[in-house]
Amino acid sequence: MTRILLVDDEPNILSSLKRTLNTRDEFDGTSPGYEIHTFNEPRAALVASESQQFDLVISDYRMPDMDGVAFLTDFRYLQPDCIRIILSGQADLTALLRAINDVEIYRFLSKPWNDFELRSTVSGALRFRTLQLENQRMADELRQIRAQANRQEEELRRIEAESPGITQVNWGDDGSVRLDED
Repeated sequence: MTRILLVDDEPNILSSLKRTLNTRDEFDGTSPGYEIHTFNEPRAALVASESQQFDLVISDYRMPDMDGVAFLTDFRYLQPDCIRIILSGQADLTALLRAINDVEIYRFLSKPWNDFELRSTVSGALRFRTLQLENQRMADELRQIRAQANRQEEELRRIEAESPGITQVNWGDDGSVRLDED
């Protein structure tokens, strides 16, 4: 199940976000079924994120105790693979640049948000995360295959150095092994 973390100092915003994200699709009646955790205190959200993994986090930019960029910077160290989104009613260029450059956010959404845009952004962000994790898994697998091939190549060189010619096999047209060139 997809786990989403919402952080905003206004409880009404948290309720509205949660309701919007878990709204049933008007065409097929299905609900995304996100497991949504809400916090109106960024430090409490950080404590929770030490023991719980999240797939996506949406944070308000302006909060009294800690702004969204500071929160997401700390959060990023705990969960670097989690997709990060900032929501703000007062977007200024400096805040936007800090969010992009310091925290590598996926999107910056403004308040009030458009429900369809919010749900589409979250859906797209989660698909992007899935692709990132799959690429990472495939890259790790490729590194393991290359390491194994390198070990095998090194072993072949060692065997060939011990017994020259032993790693070279002459195959006959019928699939037999030829012991000499004649």
